[in-house]
Amino acid sequence: MAAPQTATASACIPETARGTHVFTVAGYKLHKVLGVGNFIRSATFAVGGYDWCVRYYPDGHSADTKDYVSVCVELQSKKSVVRALYNLSLTNQATGMPSLIFSRPRSLPAFNSRKKDKDMHVKGGDRFMKTELLEASPYLQDDCIVIHCDMTVVLKVKDIPAVAMATTKAPEIQLPPSDLSNNLAKLLEGKKGADVTIKVSGQTFYAHKLVLAMRSPVFDADLNGPMWDNEKQCIQIEDMQPAVFRALLHFVYTDSLPAAMDGNKEMMRHLLVAADRYAMGRMKLMCEIILCKSLDPKSVVATLALADQHGCSKLKKACIEYIKIFN
Repeated sequence: MAAPQTATASACIPETARGTHVFTVAGYKLHKVLGVGNFIRSATFAVGGYDWCVRYYPDGHSADTKDYVSVCVELQSKKSVVRALYNLSLTNQATGMPSLIFSRPRSLPAFNSRKKDKDMHVKGGDRFMKTELLEASPYLQDDCIVIHCDMTVVLKVKDIPAVAMATTKAPEIQLPPSDLSNNLAKLLEGKKGADVTIKVSGQTFYAHKLVLAMRSPVFDADLNGPMWDNEKQCIQIEDMQPAVFRALLHFVYTDSLPAAMDGNKEMMRHLLVAADRYAMGRMKLMCEIILCKSLDPKSVVATLALADQHGCSKLKKACIEYIKIFN
């Protein structure tokens, strides 16, 4: 019998306070003449027992950033040292939703209003957004921008003391990764037990009725409906490229897109259409995500039309945003 082994455990849990301030800057064009280094303050707001405000520099924080608008967070409480995280966002006024522009992912170095260095109590995005990009974006409408500041202030760190536990060390057993998708891929490639033939534009594929019906309600209706011919055991598909159907069949069996599809935007558009046709929602969404990440000026209009035709709301929204910002 294995000898008992003593183990200890402890924890370090930070206590925090969170708050959000929304700063609306009206008269955008009028503020542009303030000059480099000059700023407008928001009203003071409190988070975690400390006073804060947002600084907006319409002509940049310094000469190096004169082509940008700068947005910073200022600790206004005197003689304080505070650890804090913050996110700075702009409201997309076409959708009403804030979009994250700048984030401070760590709380050190801390905001410090004790030191004589005036910059220690002010931190933020000197290059928050290029002026020309902001002026062409949906963030600026009716001569107005809306800045969101989400703050998390670290109040203190709470230590939970170590607790001893008597345990018996169990032998480590390595669990191998699942090979179900590999086995199904081999089933498709080997044609073992195939009971249905699919002819696509002159090319023949072999598959399993149960797998097709389980993965697609459209295949299920075709294979188990009143129009199915049990003698022929064959499906005819004329309006699809064989390469597209091969990729569709690969997804049916493995729940993944073929590696060869990476970077092939044209094939991805055809796969989206096929996924919509056979009511394969997960595959359709995967195609949407890939197309959202590969938008370009030459194809964005065609992709927008495709998204609208096949009810791809996320892809449609991404295309519209792309056109608004970069047209």
